[in-house]
Amino acid sequence: MHERQEEHWIVEQQTGILKILKESNSLLPHVVLASTLLALIYPPSFTWFTRRYYAPALGFLMFAVGVNSSEKDFLEALNRPGVIIAGYVGQFAVKPLLGYLFGILSVTVFGFPTAVGAGIMLVSCVSGAQLSNYATFLTDPPMAPLSIVMTSLSTASAVFVTPLLSLLLIGKRLPVDVKGMVSSITQIVVAPVAAGLLLNRFFPRLCNAIRPFLPPLSVIVTALCVGAPLAINVESVKTPFGVTISLLVVTFHMAAFVAGYIFSGLLFHNAPDVKALQRTMSFETGMQSSLLALALANQFFPDPIVSVPPAISTVIMSLMGFSLVMLWSKKKD
Repeated sequence: MHERQEEHWIVEQQTGILKILKESNSLLPHVVLASTLLALIYPPSFTWFTRRYYAPALGFLMFAVGVNSSEKDFLEALNRPGVIIAGYVGQFAVKPLLGYLFGILSVTVFGFPTAVGAGIMLVSCVSGAQLSNYATFLTDPPMAPLSIVMTSLSTASAVFVTPLLSLLLIGKRLPVDVKGMVSSITQIVVAPVAAGLLLNRFFPRLCNAIRPFLPPLSVIVTALCVGAPLAINVESVKTPFGVTISLLVVTFHMAAFVAGYIFSGLLFHNAPDVKALQRTMSFETGMQSSLLALALANQFFPDPIVSVPPAISTVIMSLMGFSLVMLWSKKKD
């Protein structure tokens, strides 16, 4: 009798631990906020997480999405070309127009140097962020493959579109490492998702064993990706100059999130899953690959001020995106 009670207690404990691990995703917005504050107060806590770790970190998040998806999900996503095209238009037409508007405002209204406007415009010219896929996965899991397809398409074509948009909006042609970007897309998105899908297909028991541990690890990795760029650029951000730029970047991202939500709602108002589509499109339009913009700013613009808006954007778009995750996860249709 005593042994049976003990076994029952052990099972209950194991079930409780698994539940905590699986539900740790709900803590993500709070952890992202905490990592932002820690990066501001004590930068050395994140400065060790340098740029070389970003690709593996984002790849891990994509692997987690792959483990929780199936190839059928991606085939169904490709059956919605209208939605994919709308996401592309939001990413490379609506968002750059907003970036141009805010870039011009920063110079003409706020009197900032031209380099600040160029930095904001550069953020608006890059492809969608892989974190948008993870945000979609946390909010509407069935939409994650659709989000990945949209982000992958915008990332692949960014090789040509980003320099063209930069030329049109900023007036300076940006050379892009084509082989490097293709390699990056493969490493960050395609390979990890494919690995997760294959593992799920051929080794389901192994997937079931590791799946509970992916949410807490994903929370830690995301917090590092948010805190590190802020910690590295903290001195620029803390100045009055940086605070004002931060407010501009916040407003830009807010406009992009809202535009994506409204734009998709008007286009697909008859779709049965319109609300989920609106949330997905909002993430796609509002969350950019700011790390790519930061790399381009550092590499191709001699003025270091150009890199300040992308560095701030990395933090802002993550905070705003995962705040929406917290809000929308509680208020499902």
